[in-house]
Amino acid sequence: MIFRDEAHTVELLSEAAFEGIDIAFFSAGATRSREFVPAALAAGARVIDNSSAFRMRADVPLVVPEVNPDALTESDRLLAVANCTAIILCVGIAGLRTLGRFSRLIVSTYQSASGGGAQMMHHLEEATRAYLDPTHPTPAPIPGLPEYAFNLFSHNTPILENGYNDEENKVIAETRKILGMDDLPISATCVRVPVLRAHSESVTLEFDGPAPSVEDVRAALDSAPGVTVVDDRALNHFPTPRLASHQNDVLVGRIRQDLSNPNAVQLFLCGDQLLKGAALNAVQIAELALEKGFIKS
Repeated sequence: MIFRDEAHTVELLSEAAFEGIDIAFFSAGATRSREFVPAALAAGARVIDNSSAFRMRADVPLVVPEVNPDALTESDRLLAVANCTAIILCVGIAGLRTLGRFSRLIVSTYQSASGGGAQMMHHLEEATRAYLDPTHPTPAPIPGLPEYAFNLFSHNTPILENGYNDEENKVIAETRKILGMDDLPISATCVRVPVLRAHSESVTLEFDGPAPSVEDVRAALDSAPGVTVVDDRALNHFPTPRLASHQNDVLVGRIRQDLSNPNAVQLFLCGDQLLKGAALNAVQIAELALEKGFIKS
């Protein structure tokens, strides 16, 4: 294949493929990661895994460089990239830790088709065409996926015994791990919406004491790494998936105090989960390891 005008040979992956490799990026799903990561580690590579295979293992750091860079140490050979929704959430709120201790987090998500891969994006496009034009062929249904065009539905992952779906449980567990707050009460509702790219999140963040002012929240977010504040009340200009698409930063807006709770603030976040929620975060972990001198450039 040609990349940046240079020819590269793509070969079938094997356990022998990792000899002489310094950094191995995995992004082919948990099954392949579990199969080949041990071989990469045995060959001496430092592995950055974009699947869910190892995220919640106690000995595997879940690193979001803007949030918990100190979680990466020289002895870590296997590093996990968190769930895309959890990454966007943590980047969006981490800068507020200087304003007080978090006591509770409530998040509702509006997750795009790209979170389900190219097949789901294509399905949404074709279903929308068929909805608007009865002569257009209706796409074959995706198992377990409700009608998608002009619709929204609970995230298409299994419902577990606690009543939360798998995505919601991932967001809760991984957010706690990233923030280093194992006992933080979190409630999540994850919903799939008919948007092609970029996830959105409505967040209510409670503090141990009285909530900081809107001005203090905005100032903290303005200086937070990986965050762009989009919060113009006069123009009704706030984060949107279209605005966040192809952007590296998480967009944060709708900054306001919770009228029902003097200890809480509310935010609206949008982030490109293919970039900051996945690929970019993986590259940033490698750059952080280089910066700390754990990998030779």
